[in-house]
Parts: sequence; C-alpha cells; structure tokens
Amino acid sequence: MPRYQSLKQVFAALVFVLAMVGLAQARMTAPYELQVAVSLNALPPEGQQIYALILQGGPFVGERDGVVFGNRERLLPIRKRGYYREYTVPTPGLTHRGMRRIVCGGKTKVPDACYYTADHYESFRRIAP
Repeated sequence: MPRYQSLKQVFAALVFVLAMVGLAQARMTAPYELQVAVSLNALPPEGQQIYALILQGGPFVGERDGVVFGNRERLLPIRKRGYYREYTVPTPGLTHRGMRRIVCGGKTKVPDACYYTADHYESFRRIAP
C-alpha cells in the first residue's frame, strides 16, 4: 500500500509539472503573438464588416456572436471570466461557422482590445484600427 501511494503522488506531481509547463509555454508565446498586430484594412472584408458591427452593437447574424469567450487556451491576456466575447467572421463558401473569429475584451460597443484569429484560437493578432 505505501508503494502504491508513493507512485500515486509521483504521478500527480508529474501531471502538475506538465500542466505548468504547458501553461508557461502558452503565456510565453502570447505576448509575442499579440504584439504582431493586424491592421483593420488587412482583415478579410467579412472581418472588417464584423468589426464595424461590434462597434455598433450589432445586429449579428450568428446565434453564437457575442457569447463569452473563455480564453481556455490562455493566449490572450488573463482576465476575469466574462471579459472576452467572440464573434464569427464568415468564410465565403462554408455552410458552418468556419475557423475565423474576432474576440474583443471590455465593454461591448467600446472594447479595450479586439483580436483576430484565422485558425480557431490557435493564434491571435491584435487588431489595430
């Protein structure tokens, strides 16, 4: 029984260390990725339209537009739950939501910052209006 407990503790410690390494890597890469801004004009036309709608407060077509974005990937600056909201950037030719999103933090019509992802939250670039 003592051997089982020590293996269990070692395993738990290993899982904890691996989780911390993954979190540290996400936090280390986030500042670099976010410093690489994308100008509003460089977004696809659909992204520019969605950004304008965000600043107007809508109306949005997608039923998931404006829902809370959890930032589980930890690639955006860490904030309290509810700070970020996500919006779908339509992709022409697709019948589903696709991978493109704009995520904004702060107030809905006057966000502190907005970020564009073309790869479904794998990377973000801050939008420079």
